[in-house]
Amino acid sequence: MEVSKILYWKLSAYFFFFFFTWSSSYSLFSIWLGQEINLSGAATGIIFSVNAIFALCMQPLYGYISDKIGLKKKILSFISLLLVFVGPFYIFIYGPLLKHNVFWGAIVGGIYLAVAFLAGIGAIESYIEKISRKYDFEYGKSRMWGSLGWAAATFFAGQLFNINPNINFWVASVSAIILVAIIMSVKIEMTDQEMNRADSIKLRDVGQLFLLKDFWFFMMYIIGVTCVYSVYDQQFPLYYASLFPTESLGNQVFGYLNSFQVFLEAGMMFLAPFIVNKFGVKNSLILAGFLMAFRIIGSGIVVGPIGISSMKLIHALELPIMLIAIFKYLAANFDTRLSSVLYLVGFQFASQVGASILSPLAGGLYDSVGFRNTYLIMGIMVFCFTIISIFTLKGSKKRKGLNGNLERLRKII
Repeated sequence: MEVSKILYWKLSAYFFFFFFTWSSSYSLFSIWLGQEINLSGAATGIIFSVNAIFALCMQPLYGYISDKIGLKKKILSFISLLLVFVGPFYIFIYGPLLKHNVFWGAIVGGIYLAVAFLAGIGAIESYIEKISRKYDFEYGKSRMWGSLGWAAATFFAGQLFNINPNINFWVASVSAIILVAIIMSVKIEMTDQEMNRADSIKLRDVGQLFLLKDFWFFMMYIIGVTCVYSVYDQQFPLYYASLFPTESLGNQVFGYLNSFQVFLEAGMMFLAPFIVNKFGVKNSLILAGFLMAFRIIGSGIVVGPIGISSMKLIHALELPIMLIAIFKYLAANFDTRLSSVLYLVGFQFASQVGASILSPLAGGLYDSVGFRNTYLIMGIMVFCFTIISIFTLKGSKKRKGLNGNLERLRKII
């Protein structure tokens, strides 16, 4: 088997078990905080905000180190080893700390979760995207296995949580052991040119990004559009479970729904590169924004489990298109030597800035005006920023099809 196929399958397996580990320990995080730790919506929002703050502190560091070391796998090895201890951390440190003192629990948990998952995912995704460009395989098809890993874990997460929440945490640690074995087997050769290219990166190169208006316009799209989907997801499981006769039934059904959604997401991750290449990178970002706005506004309008489930499933369409389009947008418009910095700062960092601001606001709104009204506010915000992005995002040089239609719409408006 040729090297590119071997690396594709190994890195796809890495994606699978990383997301399996993450989902096992985090997919029911808000339910765990609300039902097991007994925190209010506002307190839960603060914890998510603290997590976002620590993640945004780590993302620039991860990005610069990733670009500076090039194709070396040191960061992935570090994250994998850290995840082996995820179960004991939740059970013996994080949970007891939150019960004793929410502030210190949020600080300690924020550091661990940021390094291991919230910022770590960006480092992993940007690294594998680099490898996909070097060895000529489609990143989206590899990332698809991450979605399958998340879905496989969430399928059982609700049932296991009802038995004992700690089971999910132990499952996550076992999955991480497999993760370590996979990354140890990965071998990447760096050419002299690649090493020199990585060594040539200086801090001033990163600083010059912030002098580019196109970079700021891209970050505006991220803060106004993409970060809202993570804020929407934070306490959605609590709202969803409240629609059922019992919380345990709601938890279980949410596990099934989330699993089904991510299976659909995996299929879309396979198709997303074709869609993005067909419609263009900018158009795909705009399309994803409108889908997100429709989903979040719809969540505030529909009534009952069936209606809200249908809205949640739209996430499976928008996220793959958005993720693939972001990578392609950054590669097309900025210096590819800084691909990790661009992804971790331009996308992940900006998302966390937005989440750190919006999470406590959303938590307070959930408590004061309810979930449905909060979703309407969030959805309208996404819609407005998507409209603005039609004018501000950088399009391709050749404007065809949908891109031409967007230009005509811009002139009319």
